Amino acid sequence: MKMDAKWLGQIAYTTAWDLQKEMVTARMEDPDLIDELLLLEHPPTYTLGRSGKLDHLLLSEAEWEMQGFTVHWVDRGGDITYHGPRQLVGYPIMNLKRLFNVQGFEKPDLHRYLRNLEEVIIQTLAAFAIVGWRYDGYTGVWVDRPDGPRKIAAIGVRVNVKGISSHGFALNVSPDMSHFANIVPCGISEHGVVSMAEIVERPLTTIDLLQPLTEAFATVFEISVKLPP
Repeated sequence: MKMDAKWLGQIAYTTAWDLQKEMVTARMEDPDLIDELLLLEHPPTYTLGRSGKLDHLLLSEAEWEMQGFTVHWVDRGGDITYHGPRQLVGYPIMNLKRLFNVQGFEKPDLHRYLRNLEEVIIQTLAAFAIVGWRYDGYTGVWVDRPDGPRKIAAIGVRVNVKGISSHGFALNVSPDMSHFANIVPCGISEHGVVSMAEIVERPLTTIDLLQPLTEAFATVFEISVKLPP
């Protein structure tokens, strides 16, 4: 199987969400369309998923508007998360029914899909000598820090009745980490968040991750991924 990976740069959250919905609809009408992985950044944005709690957003509407944030309720799984510049966001638009059938499964397995996305992030981090791991009971990828576990990547997805995926993951490359102080990230108050740049102690950009991440995606999902230009 094949997938096209596309680097879209920084685009508004609603623009990316509308694009995802268009791509999902197209694949419902034509299940033979190739899978795509949208890679991008967002302007400073908070999103709340289907289990989102508004009290996990610690700003009033007047405050978030004054500070230049946008806030959206969306149809992915999970609670509240932050998206912003220098955070690598990936939206896999995949026909999981087709993928899992090829791999010998009768139907899409959401748990397996989430674990695969985590493994993509773990392998990507390994390319930068960062050890990522799974934390039982939490979706996403974590790293060890002197003050305990910290989350470095959030994952929240939607898979519709036809097995078409949307939404995806957000990996903290070198975003403004102070923006996470305005929320209870993913509804988890007992652990903090961290960026790759903090760990490797050198500048990193999202562009630096495009090749290792798409290579990891190809390895984990056992598909051919065409790298973005």
